[in-house]
Amino acid sequence: MTRTIRASCLLLALATSALLSGCERPPVNSVQHGYRGLGMVEVYNPRILAAQAANNQVPEALPPANPDGPKASQVFKNVKLLGNLSVGELARNMVAITNWVSPKEGCTYCHDAQNFADESKYTKIVARRMLEMTQNINANWKPHVAATGVTCFTCHRGNPVPKNLWFKTPGPDADSRLAGNLAGQNAPAVQVALASLPNDPFTPFLSQAVEIRVVGKEALKAGNRQSIKQTEWTYGLMMHMSQALGVNCTFCHNTRSFAQWDSSTPQRAVAWYSIRMVRDVNTAFLDPLASVFPAHRLGPMGDVGKVDCATCHQGAYKPLYGANMLQGYPELAGPAAQAVATPLAAAAPDGQSDKVLVFFLVGRSDISADALRAIALAAADITAHPGQQVDLSGFADKTGNADANLELAKQRAIAVREALKVAGVSDERIHLKKPEFVVGGTEADARRVEIALAK
Repeated sequence: MTRTIRASCLLLALATSALLSGCERPPVNSVQHGYRGLGMVEVYNPRILAAQAANNQVPEALPPANPDGPKASQVFKNVKLLGNLSVGELARNMVAITNWVSPKEGCTYCHDAQNFADESKYTKIVARRMLEMTQNINANWKPHVAATGVTCFTCHRGNPVPKNLWFKTPGPDADSRLAGNLAGQNAPAVQVALASLPNDPFTPFLSQAVEIRVVGKEALKAGNRQSIKQTEWTYGLMMHMSQALGVNCTFCHNTRSFAQWDSSTPQRAVAWYSIRMVRDVNTAFLDPLASVFPAHRLGPMGDVGKVDCATCHQGAYKPLYGANMLQGYPELAGPAAQAVATPLAAAAPDGQSDKVLVFFLVGRSDISADALRAIALAAADITAHPGQQVDLSGFADKTGNADANLELAKQRAIAVREALKVAGVSDERIHLKKPEFVVGGTEADARRVEIALAK
């Protein structure tokens, strides 16, 4: 009898231990950052923060180099990037990047020690493209990275390959399951907090431009595609973002209404840009390198490792807890992209307001990275002039079904309106013109939205 009781107690203890293994052991700290009663509280575990401290130590910047003397491109062969720096400045940056990326392997991780101009190592080609990517992020994605920016250290932290990358996965064989294609559900994965949600929220949102939405825009309307499956994908990405930043839902959302923008925190707008920035990085800089990487660096479906929120954040609400490494290496800031049109605040010679033009692909209403940069510039101009109203006109080309084109032009204008709102332009300052949506010509410039100062 006693042995039975002991065995039962042991089983109960094991069951209790398993049940509580996912709970936070006190003490934990909390920060109230919203109205009381709405659950606007962030909970932080000091033990987790202490464990992360070592990974977020920022290396001290190297002493500045002499900017005088001949340019690096005039002294060295095959300098295709940063050649405008002096020899000393180039050497300083190369030493820093080596320390950030390959401290054990040294310069030979990318270069042939006998011939630094040699291009035979794939790592050199990739490194050059990653430098261009870093400059692109710092120059053109300020709505997300602000003036803090990123450096190679942000992702690498002393590792030749960043720890947090993702690949496409083939998923289960749909034909072998009676239930059909489960879309990654009920296959718990770390990236979605071991939940039953689809375990690949990255492909639809951080590679493709699938719309992130939980609540349909119109109730019971024909053609409403805001499905349960799309909602589950969205929640999967939200779980990943919470883990990657070490925060909960209220970091971006107000629990009174998760969907409502005007009661959300400013971080939600920053996150909105982050999704598009990561998508830009993956599609414009990483995917094209698939033919450069050797087979052992590719995923099971032949794609390159791509980035997600954890690549930079690594459990911190801001990468490196907001430390600004870029100020010590301004060469990585890169040149800013040119605006699509003259800023809205400037008046044209004929007295008509200038326009910012946002262009779209055939049959698409999603906003590209280039278009997003144009919208950000327009939003900065609008918010700098209090009271200024703007008109939006959506256009489509003449090819295809006329009714479908009118609907497409409408969705393009609405997409630009939502992007302006996220960038800080209040809804009451934005007007969809009447007739709101116009079918244009057959050229690429017909597929556009015009942002113009209201008269």
